[in-house]
Amino acid sequence: MTDFRVINGIRVFGFTSKEELINFSKAQKKILIAVNAEKIYNSTQELKDVINKNIGYSDGVGAVWALNQKGIKNVVKIPGVELWLEFVKRNYKSHSFYFIGAREEILQATITKLKSEFPEISIVGFRNGYFNEAEREVLIQDVITKKPGFVFVAMGSPTQEKLMCDLEREHPCVYLGLGGSFDVYSGNTKRAPQLFIDLKLEWFYRLISEPKRAFRQVKLVDFTWKMLLKKY
Repeated sequence: MTDFRVINGIRVFGFTSKEELINFSKAQKKILIAVNAEKIYNSTQELKDVINKNIGYSDGVGAVWALNQKGIKNVVKIPGVELWLEFVKRNYKSHSFYFIGAREEILQATITKLKSEFPEISIVGFRNGYFNEAEREVLIQDVITKKPGFVFVAMGSPTQEKLMCDLEREHPCVYLGLGGSFDVYSGNTKRAPQLFIDLKLEWFYRLISEPKRAFRQVKLVDFTWKMLLKKY
C-alpha cells in the first residue's frame, strides 16, 4: 500500500517512482493532482477536498520535502510535464486518449506532434480550454460518449480540477491535470535546462524567466519558514 501524509490539510502520496504512481493510478481510476509548495500553501478548502478524494502526488520539491519531514523517505518529484507523456508511451497502443486545454493553436500543435511521435495513438477527442457553459456540457457529453481510457486537462488550477471532477462523475477513468504542459510539449514554452532540473531549481529558473511570478514565489518564503518550524 502506497503511503501518504496530510500536509496542511492535503493528502499527498509518497511515490518512489513514476512507475509506482502509474500502476497505482490505473488501478484506482481517479484524478491525479500535482501537489507543490504553492498548492500546499494556497489551496482553498474546496480544492483540498478534491485532492483528498483523489490522488495527490509530489510535483514539486516543496511537497517532497514535506513528505520527507513527515517520515516518508525515498519520495521522488514527479513533474506532471513528464508524467502525462509516460502514460502515453506506456498505453498508446492499448488505450484511447482525450485532450483538453490550452489555446487552439497550442492544442493543434500538441495533437500533431503526438500523432507524429506515436503513429498508432488513438485520440478520440480534443478541444481547447476556452468554452462557455453550453460548450462545456457538450464537451462532457462527448467524453461520456467516447469513453477514453485517459483524459488530460491542461487548464490550470482550480479550473482543471473542477472540470475533471464533473467528468469523473460521469465517466470513471484516469484523469490528469497538466497546467501548461501542452505549451511545453508543443515548444511554445521552454522548460528549464537540465542542470536546473537536476539541482531541483526548476522553480528558480521559472522565476527568473517570468519575473511576474515573483509575487507568487514570495509566499513560498512563508511556506519554507513554516516547514522549518514543522507547522505543517
